[in-house]
Amino acid sequence: MSFLELAGLRRNYGPVTAVSGVDLAVPSGSRTAIVGPSGCGKTTLLRLIAGFERPDCGSIELDGAMLAGPDIFVPAYKRPIGLVAQDGALFPHLSIAANIGFGIPRGAPDRETQVSKLLRLVGLDDGFLHRRPHQLSGGQQQRVALARALARKPRLMLLDEPFSALDTSLRAAMRKMVAGVLEAAGVTTILVTHDQEEALSFADQVAVMRAGALMQAGSPRDLYLRPRNRMVAEFLGEAIILPARIEGGCAHCVLGAVRVDSDALRETAEILLRPEQIELEPGNADGANAVVRESEFSGPTCTLVVQVANDAGEASALVLRRPATGSPQVGTSARLTVSGSAHLLD
Repeated sequence: MSFLELAGLRRNYGPVTAVSGVDLAVPSGSRTAIVGPSGCGKTTLLRLIAGFERPDCGSIELDGAMLAGPDIFVPAYKRPIGLVAQDGALFPHLSIAANIGFGIPRGAPDRETQVSKLLRLVGLDDGFLHRRPHQLSGGQQQRVALARALARKPRLMLLDEPFSALDTSLRAAMRKMVAGVLEAAGVTTILVTHDQEEALSFADQVAVMRAGALMQAGSPRDLYLRPRNRMVAEFLGEAIILPARIEGGCAHCVLGAVRVDSDALRETAEILLRPEQIELEPGNADGANAVVRESEFSGPTCTLVVQVANDAGEASALVLRRPATGSPQVGTSARLTVSGSAHLLD
């Protein structure tokens, strides 16, 4: 049995369906990332789990206890759930110590010790205790918000795009710090984000939503390499999707015969390759099947548009990224080869 079980969860706002029959299981102690384009329903789903919204139908069960279901609804303040919002949502008129201590009973004999311990847990020292939120950087405010959420000793932590307002250089470090803190505390975590890289690097399980529905859930590696459909494939990273004929374990496409992860027989199909699977060998040697048509420099990498054609005269333009050092120039002939297998899309 999973720690958190969502079954048939639905939420409507008038004629608009924000969440449509979502089923999701979250294992204890794991980190799950819910991703999808803006307006797909991921934040509404988070609010349903937190108890800020009541589902129109379906159920939410946390470690065997029903939080929402037919004739049952446990309000947010009674749920053992912590929340870190996008902007931290710290109380501006309170000190950092008072913000963290907000979730600790005032009569607790070791209240100050707990506050100090939580502050150190998120990588800040006691010198911050008497500051106000406006005296902290964005990253420091998010650390305090996490400490405040942990003060309530939640069994489930919800993170609502907590890194989106941070500088790019700080986001990766913050993700790693937060993941480490929550893992050490043994807290099951759900992260809502629109950042694919963030979801893939942070989570043990990724759930992709579209138009209120859950499209696919699974490990980051499985979803990246074996997405169920084109939408999931393109949302989780750069994708090369080619028409193909499937026969004998191979996809016959503009790149020739490419191994495919299916023994199906299909006259018309679509296959997925990730750009890093395609090797590009510049030169005019025999076997060249492509020409570099465009090259865009962006510092450490170059984005290349490569036109490739097969013996049947079928042509296609592929977008590849390569290290800028030694990247082929426009007009260069090249040979393209594929590493690994293509994935057959539904």
